[in-house]
Amino acid sequence: MSWMFLSDLNGVNKYSTGIGRIWLAVVFIFRLLVYMVAAEHVWKDEQKEFECNIRQTGCENVCFDYFFPISQVRLWALQLIMVSTPSLLVVLHVAYREGREKRYRKKLYVSLGTMDGGLWYTYLISLIVKIGFEIGFLVLFYKLYDGFSVSYLMKCDLKPCPNTVDCFMSKPTEKTIFILFMVTTSCLCIVLNFTELSLLVFKCLIKCYFQKHSSPQCVNSPTSDILNVVR
Repeated sequence: MSWMFLSDLNGVNKYSTGIGRIWLAVVFIFRLLVYMVAAEHVWKDEQKEFECNIRQTGCENVCFDYFFPISQVRLWALQLIMVSTPSLLVVLHVAYREGREKRYRKKLYVSLGTMDGGLWYTYLISLIVKIGFEIGFLVLFYKLYDGFSVSYLMKCDLKPCPNTVDCFMSKPTEKTIFILFMVTTSCLCIVLNFTELSLLVFKCLIKCYFQKHSSPQCVNSPTSDILNVVR
């Protein structure tokens, strides 16, 4: 997967702000590459490396399913997919604009990627959805695994285990480091998305303010023309 492919996929080169480009770099370098190069190997065969001090049939499987209802690395992968998908909304909106111009065979927009009208709303919505997914997955991760660390010792008393048994997870320190790194980069992305969202709204309000004092109406601001949302 090349940088150019990711740039086209997220509409960064033409349709994003400077902060949006930084966000893509963080996702690509500090999240996607770390996941593909290192994290997958750390969690490889995690169930086989989960051991309990008893050989009761089914005990280890039940305990592993209880402590790890979803594989941590797979939940991480799902998070990466979900937080990257909203960026496609911007690309699809620009493609919709291109389709309109081809259908009517005339220039309908000053620039297809200009951040105004409906595209401004689409970009804003994509940022809000990204922030929602990031926070949602962090909360889900914390609730599922009771924190952001992997314990080396886990006590399990579920059936068919005859009594409370001690279970041990392989490489708990290394996994904890990766999880903390994942949480840190996720929080960084939340800050970047929130900053970009605030900046877009602030610029819009400033533009509307100056246009309102120079003309009867704020004509060109995204907030002034709700009917342009579909454009």
